Amino acid sequence: MSSAPLRVAGLTKDFGGLRAVEDVSFEVQAGEFVGLIGPNGCGKTTIFNCISGLLNQTEGHIEVFGEDIADLRPDQIQSIGLTRTFQHTRLWQGLTVIENLLVPARAQFSPNLLLSLFRPRSRPAERQRLVDAYAILDMLEVPHMAHNLTRELSGGQSKLVDIGRALMGTPRFLLLDEPVAGVAGPLAEKIFNNLRALVSDTGTSILVIEHNMDFILRHGVDRIIVMDQSRILMEGTPDEVKASRAVIEAYLGGVGDEDSTDAEALGRVRVGELE
Repeated sequence: MSSAPLRVAGLTKDFGGLRAVEDVSFEVQAGEFVGLIGPNGCGKTTIFNCISGLLNQTEGHIEVFGEDIADLRPDQIQSIGLTRTFQHTRLWQGLTVIENLLVPARAQFSPNLLLSLFRPRSRPAERQRLVDAYAILDMLEVPHMAHNLTRELSGGQSKLVDIGRALMGTPRFLLLDEPVAGVAGPLAEKIFNNLRALVSDTGTSILVIEHNMDFILRHGVDRIIVMDQSRILMEGTPDEVKASRAVIEAYLGGVGDEDSTDAEALGRVRVGELE
């Protein structure tokens, strides 16, 4: 068994006659920040769905913290320490922002008033969860939204709340599906810097899907996994990805200015060119 928090070996996923993911293998180590990039339809979100238990793989093997997750439900995988966000946020629309953050916290006491009377530690624990929730909103720079209903939020604001909700589960491993899509540039930069700090300070591992290649190349990930046509094209450091002719050809069809370097060409690959 691998000691890596996440090990994916020979992962293949078919939907009828369509092969969405084919023979994908990689590992993410403890305290590693890894980007997963590729054009729409190459299988990135399908990989996330298999890792988080929403889909059963057709072939292959997935281990989370050394445990085979083939027969585990999503909530059981979450209890191991893996939490994810979604490309399209799934917030509780009738709750406020702070209420959305308070729900996923682990080891909560019963809301039953009678039981709470016999559990005097429940109130300090509840206060601490509230402190933690506000600290996360501060980190995301949206404490002013704490009492807004989530149905009132913009798409970018919803993304922020989704990240905050994931962090409230005290995960040891985070799967983030386009966490800054729709978020304004300066705030997106701040979020990625904070995620980098989270990895460095706590040893949490993060695997993040990002469509903007220029953005992911500039923002402190340790390694990038590049997918193309349901397979892994290459994996390496940001500098290695920038220098890869195979990646240039996959994303730009080998067409570009003769005087442009590979890194400059990749720097022009943005959201619209990957969709």
